[in-house]
Amino acid sequence: MERKYKEGEEFEKLDFTVDRLAIGDYENCHFNHCNFSNSDLSDCHFIECTFTNSNLVRSTLTRVSFRDVSFKDCKMMGLHFEDCNQFMLTIGFDQCILDYSSFDQLKIQKTGFSNCHMHETHFNGTDLTGAVFNASDLLGARFDQSILEKTDFSSASNYSIDPEKNVLKKARFSLGGLPG
Repeated sequence: MERKYKEGEEFEKLDFTVDRLAIGDYENCHFNHCNFSNSDLSDCHFIECTFTNSNLVRSTLTRVSFRDVSFKDCKMMGLHFEDCNQFMLTIGFDQCILDYSSFDQLKIQKTGFSNCHMHETHFNGTDLTGAVFNASDLLGARFDQSILEKTDFSSASNYSIDPEKNVLKKARFSLGGLPG
């Protein structure tokens, strides 16, 4: 099967639950109000793309490449980011719902999570050096054997982190968040 190449295209209000997004390379593309719920995105490469107001709930991310990709106002529950291609993985999230997703064993340094809902999200063995959890709700999120050096939790809420099971050097917390 031949790979598709799309550059600078706008994908607006498309339903990829019916017809799968073609396997290919998508560079500087914008996906607005698209439905990828339960879709298979395996082997797609997204470079400098944005996903806005899109539904990616329980999508398959096997060997997906995300390079400089931003997600805004997206529903992204139950995603296994550890299945992605980790080479040059750079992602950012703004006002996204990431409940029950997993970032296990990833190196996602300096990743921004702004105003995100992240209940029961897993970060086991994840390198989050310099990441920022700005005003994000981390109720039930799991951090185990994670590198949280210089990670900013100062405006995050509902997190619980065991300092004996994680590296917390120079991590930032709010006074109200310290009990967790």
